[in-house]
Amino acid sequence: MIKKISSASFSLKLIISIIIGGLFLSINSNAQEMDKMWGERDQKVKIDQTISIKGKRFREGKYAMFVHWGLYSHFANKWDGKTYYGIGEWMMNENMANLTTEKYVPVAKEFNPIDFDAKKLVQLAKDAGMKYIIITAKHHDGFAMYDSKVSDFNIVKATPFKRDPMKELSKACADAGLGFGFYYSHNQDWTTPYGTVYGKNDGLDPTSYESYFRNKCLPQVEEITRNYGPIELVWFDTPGNMKKEFVEELVAVVRKNQPNAFVSGRAGHDLGDYNTLGDMEIPVENEEGLWETVDVTNDAWGYAWYDENWKSPNEILERLISTVARGGTYMLNVGPNGKGTVPQPAQKSLQAAGEWLKRYPQVVYNGEGSPWRHALPWGDVIQQGSKLYLCVYEWPATGKLYLPGLKNKIEKSRLLKGGQSEKLKTVQNGGWTVVHIPYERADKLVSVIELDLDGKANVNPVLGLDPGMMTELTTDFASAQQSKQYKKGWMEKFGEWKHINQITEWENNGSAIWKVEVLKPGYYQVDLSYSGAGKVVWRVEHNEGVQIQNQQNSSAIYAKHPIGWMNFEKAGIYDIKVSLVEGKRKEASLNGISFTPIIF
Repeated sequence: MIKKISSASFSLKLIISIIIGGLFLSINSNAQEMDKMWGERDQKVKIDQTISIKGKRFREGKYAMFVHWGLYSHFANKWDGKTYYGIGEWMMNENMANLTTEKYVPVAKEFNPIDFDAKKLVQLAKDAGMKYIIITAKHHDGFAMYDSKVSDFNIVKATPFKRDPMKELSKACADAGLGFGFYYSHNQDWTTPYGTVYGKNDGLDPTSYESYFRNKCLPQVEEITRNYGPIELVWFDTPGNMKKEFVEELVAVVRKNQPNAFVSGRAGHDLGDYNTLGDMEIPVENEEGLWETVDVTNDAWGYAWYDENWKSPNEILERLISTVARGGTYMLNVGPNGKGTVPQPAQKSLQAAGEWLKRYPQVVYNGEGSPWRHALPWGDVIQQGSKLYLCVYEWPATGKLYLPGLKNKIEKSRLLKGGQSEKLKTVQNGGWTVVHIPYERADKLVSVIELDLDGKANVNPVLGLDPGMMTELTTDFASAQQSKQYKKGWMEKFGEWKHINQITEWENNGSAIWKVEVLKPGYYQVDLSYSGAGKVVWRVEHNEGVQIQNQQNSSAIYAKHPIGWMNFEKAGIYDIKVSLVEGKRKEASLNGISFTPIIF
């Protein structure tokens, strides 16, 4: 990418805290197993999007609330005086507290969320600008957050609360005009005999697992799709090695009872209506078809007492906008505590981001992916017909905003200020568009520039070096020669996912090559972002014969290192080649390069 989002920029704040050692290795070997449990993530849409009302809020709303709330919220990541860092829904897992059913189930007698207010939760979603709510009906622990007739291990029968919060939430959503739906863990149930354990077969007679499926899973999906009014979607999770015929039966129940509901791609076996990316994953290039990314307001899904690492309103907006700009839908999670309330910091960030959406509703809802297909150094672009909305995360200090590769004529250009606007001057020359902007940003969160074009955007999605600010290029946009390129996902804390593209395992002449366009000749500071072991020597060169080379140290943490100044003597297209000259070739992992113009 050229710049995904400022909160996850090239310094890679997303991954700066990677830790090594035994815990890291343990978590990440388990991460590979968890990743497999998500199932196939290349779903094919099976509906006619132009005429069906099925999934309408998903397709048009672009923004939803995910709610992880259950018995684990009462634990709050603490057991027997010890805090466990990671996703609390997995407290029974060996990487967390490793609790037995005999220890876990009795805690339900202590779970009494007396402060839960369905109307307040729905109002929070509405204030945030979200269009529907998906909540955990049953997670992997087997505890139902509704009045299930199939199992007494539920919030009505097993706790002092004695109410069905899903009934209350369904009604509150309907009254407020929001969609409503359920998360349901179909393949994992750790407190039910013969339920799948951690995504692996229990090793018993396969008919034993089928007893769980027939006597609990299937009838509970019947319950949630029959008893709670119209449902927007059913969000299945971690299909693991569940047989296709079982998933087909579950999907058939949804189709029968809720014909207008979507089924999530994580149902498995390519039986969903849309694709769900990896947890907390925002792609750097546009994705085709219908898809979503699911994210968190802090680090965890369920409530954890220690987790105060909240996303700011800016970060929420940037991740939302960048998801829509890549062509997707953004579902952002909140984790109510054991008393049933969403922590105040999360509420404040959501509400502030929602105020921005009230000022600029035309930007996100019904939005189309950016014609550039990647972010730009200053922010991102959402398309609406023949209009482009330039969402500026980092306001250029030069008074100029650069757009490479736009071929259309610009009919109008305006800086939006809530309900008002200011005309802007634009100059189009040599394939680049320069928008002249005020020196002061228009919005304290994300500023918006609206361009009216002479038709649907026609763009050469070139990687352009911005003449006024740093341009960051990840290896997603590079070609690898005599080296290996692949995407990597890992967990920093248990369940806190990070995703990256890297080029590694360099042969003697191995290289990474980017094709870029330079508008303004001159010197640019070049930095590389990489991890590795020991001293390394990198060479950066372009096809006009200019090269720079430098030795730097490295570590297991991805970090940016200066290489030197590179001169571009004329405007035009360049091939930028990065090679590892000296160093441990298998350990060195390059994930990006940046160019910052030197202004004399």
